[in-house]
Amino acid sequence: MTDEAAGKVLSALFSSCADEPCAGASRRAFLAASAGLAAGGAASLIPTAAVAQTNVDNDPGLRRLLASQRILLKGGIVLTLDRQVGDFANADVLIDNGKIGEIRPNIVAGADVQLVDASNRIIIPGFVDTHSHTYQGLLRSILANGVLEPDYNRDIQTTLTPAYSATDAYSGMLVSCLGFIEMGTTTIVDLSQVSHTPEHSDACIKALKDSGIRAVYSYARGAGPGARYPQDIARIQRTYFSTKDQLLTLALTGNLTAELYRAGRAAGVPVVQHLVGTDLSAQVLAFSRAGLLKPGDEYIHCLGLNDEAWKAIKDSGGRVSICAPIDMAMGHGMPAIQAALDHGLRPSLSSDHGVTIAQDMFSVMRSTFALQRLLVLQRIRNGERNTPALLTCRDVLEFATIEGARCANLDSKIGTLTPGKDADILLLKADRLDVWPVNNAYGVAVNLMNPGHIDSVFIGGRVKKWHGALVGVDAPRVMREAANARDGLLFKAKFQKNLLG
Repeated sequence: MTDEAAGKVLSALFSSCADEPCAGASRRAFLAASAGLAAGGAASLIPTAAVAQTNVDNDPGLRRLLASQRILLKGGIVLTLDRQVGDFANADVLIDNGKIGEIRPNIVAGADVQLVDASNRIIIPGFVDTHSHTYQGLLRSILANGVLEPDYNRDIQTTLTPAYSATDAYSGMLVSCLGFIEMGTTTIVDLSQVSHTPEHSDACIKALKDSGIRAVYSYARGAGPGARYPQDIARIQRTYFSTKDQLLTLALTGNLTAELYRAGRAAGVPVVQHLVGTDLSAQVLAFSRAGLLKPGDEYIHCLGLNDEAWKAIKDSGGRVSICAPIDMAMGHGMPAIQAALDHGLRPSLSSDHGVTIAQDMFSVMRSTFALQRLLVLQRIRNGERNTPALLTCRDVLEFATIEGARCANLDSKIGTLTPGKDADILLLKADRLDVWPVNNAYGVAVNLMNPGHIDSVFIGGRVKKWHGALVGVDAPRVMREAANARDGLLFKAKFQKNLLG
């Protein structure tokens, strides 16, 4: 069966399965299509491009913006997150050949500069999400009320993830990445535990590239006899990461085994490590004594650590990623925000996955802000003295930007609006009834806004979202392919979703 024929069979099959996982569909038709996919290779069905002209064709100003190497954002509130540069109640930001050229009031534009009116906009660095299982975009909200154990481990890790084809991985990654950009997240650390074959890994990397997002691809495990983890990292590195002058960089996802840490060291890449348990200190300390912890490694959740283990992470130059909404909603444990701060580590923020919670950084920032203050204020209410400082809105925005960039080992490139850095920039709408009038820019950005306030997004100086719409993305096509992939995945896994439950 040709790929085209298989696609037609699958399309017909999916169209009859609006709410249920094809329980009444022809198993013969599905198996015939599946045989065609297997014979042709899943990767051959991956679209060669995920973009269409859409709004570009109908907007001459946008076309000029896309063609320009010099762009001037004029007259916005500028929060640089760089304490040396400072913040501005009204200033201009010059983007010059993909980088931040200058920030100050009243920059005079030359004839070669494309002007962007940024009045009534708050200009900030792009958000950095330092922990995302991005392939799970097909499974958004599928565990609406789920917890880590047994729901997530049983349904996502054991049942659904092993059923992913390379095409499913591509579709899930692509819809997630484009969703991130739409919500203002310009950089992610991706831990897609779906490397069932080298083709699955290739599909994930292709989706990252096609989306246009900046990402650390933290090569992770897969399932089944075709998995080549971790040894395939050498091929991946040689094929896709031969230069540092690109939006994608490489890391290796660990699982607290020395073999994987040594594989990361051999490849010269950071190790990204989940730490979720009741007492993981002994393992962390053993790795520390063996010299396996290195600067630039990332530690996620950081639950189940004693003071000595925290010190080992800090002394090794490690970085921390906190996922407060997931930790609270799914039972991982008390988010380690204050523990990280108490041990001298300013955390980055992350969303983990979308099977239960929203992956927008506004939700993550507010959860972090409110929880830390609740816990400290409760200690004060109970009569405790010498309590930690309350987080400020600036602190939390730093966690979502420059601390994220540090955690991803990208702080020399992004994370602040600093002349010379890459122009990963957000324009936030401040002239809406739900935030107007603006009395404190940090407070508005962190505690009042949501993804609907993202007006425009630049990554490396290229406009990716413009006046509320993604640029050059055929969103209906992406969503259609994601829905089809989701339906086929659920059928293969014999998993029943509950739309109204």
